Amino acid sequence: MDRGEEVVRQLYGRWRGPLHGYVLRLVGGDHQQAEDVVQETLLRAWKHADELTPDDAGPWLYTVARNLVISGFRKRSGRNSEVPIEPADLPPVADQVDHVLQSWQIAEALRALTPDHRSVVVELYYRRRTVKEAAAVLGVPQGTVKSRCFYALRALRDALEERGVTES
Repeated sequence: MDRGEEVVRQLYGRWRGPLHGYVLRLVGGDHQQAEDVVQETLLRAWKHADELTPDDAGPWLYTVARNLVISGFRKRSGRNSEVPIEPADLPPVADQVDHVLQSWQIAEALRALTPDHRSVVVELYYRRRTVKEAAAVLGVPQGTVKSRCFYALRALRDALEERGVTES
């Protein structure tokens, strides 16, 4: 058995029950839908087995599952609206956990970009520079900034979709 299979077995044994209960509340008691979301979450965990450990995977798994539920809700409803989740439906976690998890996932996705693409995204979106200002800071033409931004955002979107942060 390879390491990925072993990690997924451990994740399944440890997190399947709590994750299923969490998702079941999010999908209004639909056991089949909850099971589908849990299975998809564990499939994505298998794809990231080299990055996950069973003891620390909980936040990652819960975030992926929540995002899969939201993505499924949007697809079924045909519009981009929020999943109606009552605060009582959420598992007891510290305030701002979603924000911290999302920030962590965005930081991970940014690290996956090439240095040139990452620097353009940082200048334009984090430092809120104009294209002209970013071009001056980076020492490249404005057209290069625009091009790098286009490809960086595409790569960032793909990396976040892979992590279950945005709808696919």
